[in-house]
Amino acid sequence: MKKIEAIIRPERLTETIKGLKSIGITGYTVSQVVGRGKQKNTRGVYRGKKYNITLHPKVKMEIVLSDYKVDPAIQTIITAAQTGEDGDGKVFVYPILDAYNIKTGEVDVDIDDLAK
Repeated sequence: MKKIEAIIRPERLTETIKGLKSIGITGYTVSQVVGRGKQKNTRGVYRGKKYNITLHPKVKMEIVLSDYKVDPAIQTIITAAQTGEDGDGKVFVYPILDAYNIKTGEVDVDIDDLAK
């Protein structure tokens, strides 16, 4: 099993979810985050005063999959989330040693079987 962690632009989330659904991936966790990479600072105005925006709003998707689904998921995320500009995000892949089903307390050997 592997965990995919993708940091993407918030406006690309819907397209990314549609892409994942089209390849049969429907389980994921989404969090709103802020971060900093190569994307340049922007200027904001609050009550007439200008300020620098150094942390940009992003969305973090976390998906745990069987090994054979990882490459198609990564390619789908990249295709759906890509704008070609700085700040498009990153995809990270981590090994998962075990997953446990809280309902049964048993090791979840088939993480992709959503019918359980």
